[in-house]
Amino acid sequence: MTVRLYDSKAQALRDFVPLREGHVGMYVCGPTVQSSPHIGHLRSALVYDIMRRWFAYRGNDVAFIRNVTDIDDKILNAAGDEQWYALAYRVELEFTAAYASLGILAPTYEPRATASVAQMQEIIARLIERGHAYPAPDGTGDVYFDTSSWPAYGELTRQSRDKMEAAADADPRGKRDPRDFALWKGHKQSEPESASWHSPWGDGRPGWHIECSAMAARYLGAEFDIHGGGLDLRFPHHENELAQSTAAGDGFAHYWVHNGLVNVGGQKMSKSLGNSVYAAELFGLASPLAVRYLLGGAHYRSTLDYAPSSLTEAEATVDRIRGFLERVERRLAGTRYAGVGSPVIPDAFADAMDDDFGVPQALAVLHDTVRAGNQSLDDEELHDAAVAHGQVVAMVEVLGIDPRDPHWASGDAGPATSALDALVTRLIEDRQAAREARDYAAADRIRAELSAAGITIEDSQTGTHWSLGS
Repeated sequence: MTVRLYDSKAQALRDFVPLREGHVGMYVCGPTVQSSPHIGHLRSALVYDIMRRWFAYRGNDVAFIRNVTDIDDKILNAAGDEQWYALAYRVELEFTAAYASLGILAPTYEPRATASVAQMQEIIARLIERGHAYPAPDGTGDVYFDTSSWPAYGELTRQSRDKMEAAADADPRGKRDPRDFALWKGHKQSEPESASWHSPWGDGRPGWHIECSAMAARYLGAEFDIHGGGLDLRFPHHENELAQSTAAGDGFAHYWVHNGLVNVGGQKMSKSLGNSVYAAELFGLASPLAVRYLLGGAHYRSTLDYAPSSLTEAEATVDRIRGFLERVERRLAGTRYAGVGSPVIPDAFADAMDDDFGVPQALAVLHDTVRAGNQSLDDEELHDAAVAHGQVVAMVEVLGIDPRDPHWASGDAGPATSALDALVTRLIEDRQAAREARDYAAADRIRAELSAAGITIEDSQTGTHWSLGS
């Protein structure tokens, strides 16, 4: 029952041992809310939602903190004529809605950076006192982390400081060394007064990296279990977080976890290539359940290669799961096997999830169980079908993809599913009309055509039901 996960800092699989038995503290870097959520944001949030669910299934109380970066250069630059805080809040609501659509559990707490400025200043003061940070001598109010003062700088990404490029997060006007990074940014005349806080070094605002160090320590303590985020955050963001927090005397994260990025049509997604895929586009192509299945189905450390056709496949897959569950429930209703199958996770599924959250292998167990359950129904082995039903229920619940969950009924089905349902329903009506006209050859032909397309139909006292084949 020991969970193993890949620690990016150790660059190795490690047994997970929490600081307090039965409790897991997770901090995940959330969005910088300057523009609408895209597929990469959704994939990252979903990765840690699945991890959180599995830790909870293994009997842990999970404190899950995901921050919102609501003050940053990017936000100020994107605001234009709009108030920066209005933009940040509007975009934050878009993220919240997208996460909710995917069934991502709300964090234990979701702090905004602007609410923890005092804690950021306290860490900066400690760093200055310890000789690891310095105010710029030019009176600008900037404060920088002195990378030369911390020999461990570069340990997360295993880089030599001498080979690092200059930090591009701030104006180098007062830096001792180009690789030093900003902890506090003095206010500039071109920036709004509302984006400025008083500090011992002059009015200004926090640097990006210090924000997460302060929020993680404030809500999880100076030492906590897991820090997660996208692979693109390893350097410089997470490297700088680790350096400034440990230099300030905090133990900080015991495990570092990074999820892989998203390619679109074989190319890295980027604004410069114009191939970004936004949440609204995904939800226009498929149901939220299918989107969740697709984005959560790859191993979290792998690169996910997205194509619109993969959403169609995901829609068909969740329909097969739904069809199996509904088929068993209809067949067993009123029999002595109704309710026989307890929701039990199969050992093979649990082993896959315990081994660095091996979702692809876990899904293979799920689909094997669906196929076996359908075969049991075909063979009238109702006890075995009931057991398979219980196992499937347990697996889809822990992954957050139970198609019977009322959450998924709150949204419209994806366009592909809606179109398929309309076509199949029309054929079923034609078949029924043929049967009523005693044209059994036509009725059998329609059934055969549906079967050849991978669609199973079943006649019962409640009517004719269809599902995708197993």
